[in-house]
Amino acid sequence: MAERATHRDRLRALEFEAFVAGAGGRLLHTATLLTGEPSQPPGARVRAEALLRAALSRTYADWDRLRGGDPYDRARRELALRFTREARRHQRPRGGVLDRLAPIERLVLVLRMYEEIGEEQTAALLGLPADRIRAVCARAVAALRAAGPRRGTDGAGHGPGGSGQASAAGPASAPGGRVTP
Repeated sequence: MAERATHRDRLRALEFEAFVAGAGGRLLHTATLLTGEPSQPPGARVRAEALLRAALSRTYADWDRLRGGDPYDRARRELALRFTREARRHQRPRGGVLDRLAPIERLVLVLRMYEEIGEEQTAALLGLPADRIRAVCARAVAALRAAGPRRGTDGAGHGPGGSGQASAAGPASAPGGRVTP
C-alpha cells in the first residue's frame, strides 16, 4: 500500500512539474504585469515570483481535485485572487506602463487583454458583474490612452523612443487599443 501511495505522489509531482515547465513562464509574466515589477535585471521581480509561488503552491495542493479541470485556469484564478488580496502592496509606482492604473484596473486589463479572458469569465473569476468588468476595462484603456505613449530614456521599449519591444513592467498598446504583452 505504501508503495502505491509513493508511486502516486511521484506521478503527481511529475505531472505538476510538467505543468509548471509549460505554463510557468506565462504565469510569471502575468504576475509581473500585475505587480508592475521590471523583469530586468535578474531578481528584480521578487513580488511577482512570490505571488506566483503562492499561487502554484495552492494549485499543487488542489492538484488531485483538478482531474478533468484545467490547472492553468486554477493557477491563474489563484494568482488573480492573491493579487487582489495583496493589492495594497503593489501600489507603489515602479515605472511600468500599468503603474498609472488602480490595482483592480490593472487586474481586469491583464486578465482581459493579456490573458484574453472574456468579460463573463472575468466577471465570474472576480465575483463582479459583467457590466462592472466592462466599465473597469474601458476606464483602464482610456487612462492609458489619455496618458499617451511613454517615451523611455533607457531604451527599454516604453513607446516610440524605445526599442519597440514591450517592457516586462507592462504591455505596449497595439493599434486598435488592444494591449499586447
